[in-house]
Amino acid sequence: MLNNIWISFFVIAFASACYQWLFLDNAAVFAQVMDAVFNMSSVTVEIAIGLIGVLSFWLGAMKIAENAGLIQAISRAISPLFCRLMPEVPKGHAAMGSMTMNLSANVLGLDNAATPLGLKAMQDLQQLNPKKEIASNAQILFLVLNTSSITLFPVTVFVYRAQQGAASPTDVFIPILLATFASTIAGLLVVAMVQRLKLFNLVVFSYFALMFACLAAIVTYFATLSANLVAEQSSLMANVVIFSLLIVFIITAYFRRVDVYQSFIEGAKEGFKTSINIIPYLLAMLVAIGVFRASGALDVLINAIRQVVIYVGFDTRFVDALPTAFMKPLSGSGARAMMVETMNTHGADSFAGRLASIMQGSTETTFYVLAVYFGSVGIRYTRHAISCGLVADVAGMSAAIAVCYWFFG
Repeated sequence: MLNNIWISFFVIAFASACYQWLFLDNAAVFAQVMDAVFNMSSVTVEIAIGLIGVLSFWLGAMKIAENAGLIQAISRAISPLFCRLMPEVPKGHAAMGSMTMNLSANVLGLDNAATPLGLKAMQDLQQLNPKKEIASNAQILFLVLNTSSITLFPVTVFVYRAQQGAASPTDVFIPILLATFASTIAGLLVVAMVQRLKLFNLVVFSYFALMFACLAAIVTYFATLSANLVAEQSSLMANVVIFSLLIVFIITAYFRRVDVYQSFIEGAKEGFKTSINIIPYLLAMLVAIGVFRASGALDVLINAIRQVVIYVGFDTRFVDALPTAFMKPLSGSGARAMMVETMNTHGADSFAGRLASIMQGSTETTFYVLAVYFGSVGIRYTRHAISCGLVADVAGMSAAIAVCYWFFG
């Protein structure tokens, strides 16, 4: 799918440029397109260099948390919930442990750890699946929770915002948390409805009550603030929470006799490798998107949506961030490139730049996760997995727009 998307960017851009040249007498359009190729190539290198230090630091911090056993602690805390939501999985089965470990890694933003744990969980669930080519209820719920899972530490978004010159890269932390909450709850509820899961029991109710209490506390607090203070307090709270978590990682690792410094170095090395490895992917998508915009094709699409929004009487500022929302279910690297391109065009602290960042952090890449996880165990018939995953995506993106207007008006 990503191959087709990438090719489509160039083909549509060429068609759009030809139209402007032949019918609108815009002979400069091809020069603009080629300028976009060179400019975006340069931007890719600048972004990659800026990423090395920041990404290395945060992956080092996450390695400390991993070695300190914090993932296992979170796993133990959420395991009772999975026993109720997946009754076909026997208590104590290996799948239960690998699922909770995977989602715990997602909560902490440990993508490198989350993917192999997720693949292991899907393999364990496949052992219980009586029809090997058809996704089981447990596999579908696990996948939907993966595509919409709450990320407490959206480090990648912060890193890109910092690299793009945001005054406070973490000011989108609370909005992302609210949007990803909405995505997760929507995904869980729609799967529960389709699969007729019994959510009305003490354990499930307790977990839901805790989640809604946290969400209500955040919403209630920010509802008491003036419009001028909302963004300021969001940034302050984000910095306090993130730095406090960093201290918790270090102190916990120290008391558990983990070599904190060496753990950090190991994670930082992974961060350096990651920064280098993403250059080709980032280059491919940024150049494709740059060509697509320079040819006028992206403007045509955005303006068409803007006219519809104007017709129904809504504010149109959110429209410039929609390319990230459209790309997110299809491609993680594509959505990331759309987010960067939006910030590069409109500014990291613009409404569109902030909204694109919130959208990037609100959900995962539904079709990619589905292809990798189900493909790893040979499942061909996904049943209601895609539709439920997309419902979660729509909920997350809609919530992202709402909270962005609330926080950054």
